[in-house]
Amino acid sequence: MAYLINRLLSVALTLFLISVITFAVTNILPGDVAMMIMGTQSNPEALAGLRESLGLNDPQIVQYGRWIGGILTGDWGTSLVFKEPIGPLIAQKVTASALIVVMSMTIALVCAIPLGVWAAVHRDRWQDGTASTAALIGVSLPDFFWGIMLILLFARGLGWLPSSGFVHPADDFTLAVRHAFLPSLALGLGLMAHLTRMTRATMTGILGQEFIRVARAKGLSERTVVWRYGLANAIGPVLTVAGLQVGYLFGSIIVVESLFNYTGMGWLTYQALLNRDIPLIQGSVFVIAAVVMLANLAVDLLYTLIDPRIRLA
Repeated sequence: MAYLINRLLSVALTLFLISVITFAVTNILPGDVAMMIMGTQSNPEALAGLRESLGLNDPQIVQYGRWIGGILTGDWGTSLVFKEPIGPLIAQKVTASALIVVMSMTIALVCAIPLGVWAAVHRDRWQDGTASTAALIGVSLPDFFWGIMLILLFARGLGWLPSSGFVHPADDFTLAVRHAFLPSLALGLGLMAHLTRMTRATMTGILGQEFIRVARAKGLSERTVVWRYGLANAIGPVLTVAGLQVGYLFGSIIVVESLFNYTGMGWLTYQALLNRDIPLIQGSVFVIAAVVMLANLAVDLLYTLIDPRIRLA
């Protein structure tokens, strides 16, 4: 319980610092919110009145307090571009992006763990070289390259999957998965390369330890030794790295969603930055940071359940 309280306090403090940085940086960006609302040809007196009504003439500390108070109470303001309340708009886009993040993480883990174990078991052989080369290629090539290749192959060439668009899972789950699969695969290939290398390195260290030699000396099958004893002890660090990679996913999702015209959180953030929609930029960045922090917290708590040594500590 003490560990959970400490982690929650750490998350709260980090989110507070992120909110301060986000507010400060977005206020440095060029552009006048009042002018964006009324247009460049508006009356100067009307502009001054709007600035006063929006509180833009107040000190920065007062504006920050009003903004963070609205975040905590659910009043996130209105988007200057979409003319909609920011809270419901972000909630809708988070749902869309969550489907991509979950699918890409699933693809990465399902492919990376067996590949990393395979490389570790056959260390310094052709299997290890093949897996390491595949991982190096995956790390070296950017996500948008994979996205373009996947569009050309599966959408334009074979016509198996749509190349753009979004369908809400509540409307048609199968069609939603079809639209989300290519963006998820583009993200998952890069993430798979990172996790393959991590799995291989961790498993190599575990397979060289004394308890593995004892298990083999007892006559246990190699499959049992590798998967039940080796992977069970190596999976914790791999999951920790996977949790940290949620931040990588949300960083890359902006490019991938724009490439596939998938209207999720990344696409929304890009539109906000492109149009200098300051309230929407602030809300989007804060939500992405909160999602990353909560994902890392969940992984830390899951790690304590997987590894008994952490519970004892």
